This record gives sequence, C-alpha cells and structure tokens, in this order.
Amino acid sequence: MSIRVLFLGEIVGKGGIAAVKGALKPLKQERSIDVVIANGEGATGGFGLGKAHSMQLLKLGIDIITGGEKIYYKLDMVEFIAQNPSILRPANYPQQNPGRGVRYLNVGEQKLCVINLLGNADFPRTHLSNAFSLAQYLVDQALGEGAIPLVQFHASPTAEKLTMGHMLKGKAAAVIGTHTKVLSGDATILEGGTAYITDNGRCGSQMSVGGFDSQVEIDKQISAVPTRSQECWQDLELVGVLVEIDESGKAVGIETIRIPVEEH
Repeated sequence: MSIRVLFLGEIVGKGGIAAVKGALKPLKQERSIDVVIANGEGATGGFGLGKAHSMQLLKLGIDIITGGEKIYYKLDMVEFIAQNPSILRPANYPQQNPGRGVRYLNVGEQKLCVINLLGNADFPRTHLSNAFSLAQYLVDQALGEGAIPLVQFHASPTAEKLTMGHMLKGKAAAVIGTHTKVLSGDATILEGGTAYITDNGRCGSQMSVGGFDSQVEIDKQISAVPTRSQECWQDLELVGVLVEIDESGKAVGIETIRIPVEEH
C-alpha cells in the first residue's frame, strides 16, 4: 500500500491560512492524502509563527508544521514548541534549544521520519551545525530504525538544495526545498527513488512579492526605508507538492499542486 504525503509551501500571513482553510480538507479527501507537512514560519504576519496560528493550522488538517530561521520570532512559540511535537524547528539548531527537529510517525504499518534542516548559507542571524553532515546521520539513523526518511530543507541557494537532494538520493524518500516561496519547475524523482523539488512555493497570495503587497516592497527598494511588509490577499492559492511512496519506501511520483481559493 502506497503512502501519499503532501508538502505545502510556506504559509504566508492570514491569506495563506485562508488558502489552507479553503482547500486542504477537500484535497485530502479527493487525493487520499495520508500526511500533510507544511512550512508555517511565515503564518503570523509573514514573520514567524505564533502559538494561536500554529494551533489553528493543526486543526485545519496539517500534521506537521516546520520552521526555519524565523521559528523563534514569536515569543510564545519559544515556549510552546517544546510542548508540541507536531511543530519542528531545524534539527541543526543547538541541542539545548526548545523543540525538536525530527518526528517519527506511523502510517498504517509504515514508519515515517520527518527531518527538518536549515541551510548553511545566507542566514547571518543563525550559527548552526552543518546541515549536510547532520542530514547524513539522521537519515542513516532513520533507516536503521526501519523508518522512511522525509527531509524538508529550508535553504536559500538553489545549489545548496540540489546538493542535498543528490547527496540523499536513494536514501531519503523525499528532499523538499523551502524558503524562497516560489514554486520551482524541477519536481522530479532522483535516481534511487527520491522525490525532489528545489522549492515547493507558498500558500497565500500569488500576485504579490512572496505573499506581501507589491507596492510596499517596491517602495522599500526605491527609498531604502525599512517599511514593514504588508500581507496581500490577491489570487490566493494552496500550493505544494504531493509525493507518493511505495511499500519499499521509494518515491514513485511527485506532482505539483496549485489550487485557487476565493477570498471570503
């Protein structure tokens, strides 16, 4: 029996939450989706994830919420993440940090291992252990325990994410890139049965700059005045990739998902 895992792109602001609310439940039913994993670190105003929004997203049908460099931006999440195993910080943060970066879960008779990692480059506020060395260790550990590894890699450079995908091909069932919030066109099955995409996009406004009002972002570039970004509601979509994994733990399909959602 195959397993279907939906990896949702970064949920950006209230528009992103509205997209999840409007489209996730019927999609799960129509496509017989077993597990939903979503990057949620932009759900609270586009900058971080608050406790209330995390609870709302879990109630809407998301099984695991991942975060990246913004996971601790909201103070109530610093405490709450330690209490909720369904919210993952990057595993390569210091071990004493609140929360966890790995989650094991069962789907029928199969065991999955979800691993969340933050890239090495372009995150000057973080000083983390090497994502690649840790990925090798955690994936091998999962395989040793009879689990199917699923890796979500929150990274900036395309080359860094491609390198992770090729390093883990044939071992991890999926290596899914996040962070740039633009759905890339390279969804594929790598040699050895590893589903890969450089970036699985964003849930929220598509007619925007990363989910934010375009005029505000234009003004910031012209004036160099650090104005706060504003959430955008234009052309809401639920975006991500659906990965199918066979009984042997290998990916046999990856499909991009884009579902328009009307604003209410």
